[in-house]
Amino acid sequence: MIIFPAIDIKNGKCVRLLQGRAEDVTIYGNDPVEMALNWEKQGSEYLHVVDLDGAFDGKSPNEDIIKKMTRAVSIPIQLGGGIRSLDKIKRLFDDYGIQRVILGTAAIENTELLKRAVDKYGDRIAVGIDASSGNAAIKGWVQKTDISALDLGRKVKDIGVNTVIYTDIAKDGMLSGPNKQETKEMIDQTGLNIIASGGITNLEDLRQMKEIGAAGAIVGKALYTRAIRLSDALSIG
Repeated sequence: MIIFPAIDIKNGKCVRLLQGRAEDVTIYGNDPVEMALNWEKQGSEYLHVVDLDGAFDGKSPNEDIIKKMTRAVSIPIQLGGGIRSLDKIKRLFDDYGIQRVILGTAAIENTELLKRAVDKYGDRIAVGIDASSGNAAIKGWVQKTDISALDLGRKVKDIGVNTVIYTDIAKDGMLSGPNKQETKEMIDQTGLNIIASGGITNLEDLRQMKEIGAAGAIVGKALYTRAIRLSDALSIG
């Protein structure tokens, strides 16, 4: 199981949100590049970066920061947030050095884009499935849909996606533990490589995610508040 330290960028700063709400923001650093270097120095093998401005608005003021980040670290980065065109995907891979792109809103609203991206880039395309009461949410979690998270998982698997970042919105940033049951259902019923996200609070949460077969776990607020030390998390992964 890969442990992914999370770096969420909003207005050029490292932040964490509560349940994805833009107004419930805590700033944990003014320099995302420095934060990426910090996690790399502590032994991280992969980073999970979210461009929150892109997720909410569909356009981003953070692209220069993201480019500097990929050039500063030697470990791979997966990036999500506002990626809604094949041209942007190509630019992120070819010009920015991103290893894996995460499509969220586009996976629901533009299935053709997802198909074309998977056909061209294969496993370098992942899908973010963000669930609220079992249904998928889009556009930075602001807009709920009537599509069940499980059905979306099955649909993207049929398209050729292998990796899904699965987030329970109610758990995200709350330090209340992940949604083990729904994460396990997603793993068992889709057969996808599921990277668990949202609510991971302590080492036992990570052990449980590994136990149910998660391919990875994203740790955000627990690292920033020092509830979990990265070295201890890596020892479980």
